[in-house]
Amino acid sequence: MKSLFDKIIDAHLISQTEDEICIKVHQTLTQDTTGTMAYLQLEAMQIEKVATELSVAYIDHNTLQTVTENADDHEYIKSCADRFGIILSKAGGGICHQVHLERFAKPTKVLLGSDSHTPTAGGIGMLAIGAGGLDVATAMATGKYFIRNPKKMKIQLDGIPSPGVTAKDIILVILQKLTVKGGVGYIIEYGGEGIRSLDVPDRAVLTNMGAELGATTSIFPSDSITHAFLKRQNRESDFTPLYAEPDAVYDDTLIVNLSEIIPMVAKPHAPDNVTSVSEIEGLKVNQVAIGSCTNASFSDLMQVAALLKGKQIASHVSLSITPGSSNVYTMLAENGALSDMIKAGARILEPSCGPCIGMGQSPISEGVSLRTFNRNFKGRCGTPSAGVYLVSPLTAALSAITGQVTAPKTAQQIKLPKKFTTNDSFLVQPTCKGEIVRGPNIKPLPDSFDVREIKNVKVGLITEDNITTDDIVPSTSSLLPFRSNIPYLSEYCFKNIDPEFPERCKSMDHVLIIGGKNYGQGSSREHAALVPLYLKVRIVLAKSFARIHRSNLINAGIAPIVFNNPDDYDLITPEMTFEVQGLESAISEGTNVFLTNDKCKIAAHFTGSERERQILLNRGYLNYIKIGGLS
Repeated sequence: MKSLFDKIIDAHLISQTEDEICIKVHQTLTQDTTGTMAYLQLEAMQIEKVATELSVAYIDHNTLQTVTENADDHEYIKSCADRFGIILSKAGGGICHQVHLERFAKPTKVLLGSDSHTPTAGGIGMLAIGAGGLDVATAMATGKYFIRNPKKMKIQLDGIPSPGVTAKDIILVILQKLTVKGGVGYIIEYGGEGIRSLDVPDRAVLTNMGAELGATTSIFPSDSITHAFLKRQNRESDFTPLYAEPDAVYDDTLIVNLSEIIPMVAKPHAPDNVTSVSEIEGLKVNQVAIGSCTNASFSDLMQVAALLKGKQIASHVSLSITPGSSNVYTMLAENGALSDMIKAGARILEPSCGPCIGMGQSPISEGVSLRTFNRNFKGRCGTPSAGVYLVSPLTAALSAITGQVTAPKTAQQIKLPKKFTTNDSFLVQPTCKGEIVRGPNIKPLPDSFDVREIKNVKVGLITEDNITTDDIVPSTSSLLPFRSNIPYLSEYCFKNIDPEFPERCKSMDHVLIIGGKNYGQGSSREHAALVPLYLKVRIVLAKSFARIHRSNLINAGIAPIVFNNPDDYDLITPEMTFEVQGLESAISEGTNVFLTNDKCKIAAHFTGSERERQILLNRGYLNYIKIGGLS
């Protein structure tokens, strides 16, 4: 009766309580927008060498060296990787999730990554979980990760996709059915006969965008298709079979008939704002961007090249194509597909995250941008007035040719080579001897705070449902270079929602943020917790929290509490002051905490494991570790 998750947990369980599971972590990954924080925290733990089988530091986000801050951050990450025994993937090597899938991910093993799309590796049968940088640093130091007992959802794929329908269309249909909140608290396992029509890169598209569902992670079995993928990558010895038992028990099941799916699109400004491509067919397109950790595999881009071969993109369209890794890039160059793309008028970008995080290729004002990415939050592309539509590589390429949104009706069958290029020249092996290099932009972590000292709080901001980490700390090309500078980033906290928020916090002693449902969805960036901490945010009171952000708040020492009655949200007005009663006992004993003033009395509660309670009562995770909390 064991599911995929059950089997992996059983094999790697360290300890278990009623609230959470402690599992062995075999691999970690970081990337450069989250890596500096993770390595500052790892330094503070005063370890000699990482405790994992393999850890990799990727440079894939801030690869444009227009200012010294990016280069300095990369040098710091490089020196930490060398010092602590971590492989470095240099800029140009590729997007962390694509490279990790190709070169390192192993079925049945556990991967923890400081990026919300780490579950990409679930496409190969790995339990891959995205987390905040401090959780990843702790995993590097101890080989341990604590996960709250999740529910399990099976998504059964039946049938065979029609020509022109891709894995991207499948996950968009699932998002349409479940929404961005539908996977919160779940491990998603894929099964059914339909999975046999999906190669590992296709499966990785679904597990990658499980992050958009809010799921803890998503995973596929490790089967003959997995074995064939690893064989092509010259990693046949890494194969281990993994199957759920036929009578495995799940909390929920969703059945998706692949033969009924047609090309789909997520309209602005949410990944679950999904409709069929035919519904918006004919809409004029200004820009098309193909790539990202979702759709930049060799098979994806070969489909694109086949469509573009002998064609010319529309004169008013800008088309950019980003290979997912240097190996994919090399293969496209060697087989002539790269030439077909360039002759059609495509701009080829270096293997990196690039436009997905607003690092270049911002659309024109009021423009329509079709992208094969995983997120289309307002302004994430760099142009707040633009409309970003998420589509498959086939829809993107065809629309670039026609100049308007066009649904594909067929696709060319791509024959994969028996062996893939496996040039690891961008990977640097550590010596464990180097000195750490710290540039002037790298600032210390903000000071923690004792929640027991909170007596009064003042409302600094009231937010709506589905607030993203991009809303909390904008992820723009101008701010990405300052990911290691919390004081600088604090000036931009919630700027797109309330430009006065940072200045208002300076005049307050203890700040309270009010949130709606799914507060903190999106990226794993712990800056969305550390920056508010720096601005004296002590409590976030919300209707519900996204998983990673909730953990990041606890790790930072900020109390995430939930309304007992969600309707009380409507009683709160801006800049209200509350007396806080019973916060310590609410954290330590699970009782209610009350926020009171002469106009209302709000009851709330904290739900967490004993370990999380102790973290909050000991000024955050880093301090908890220092006092021996994990010993």
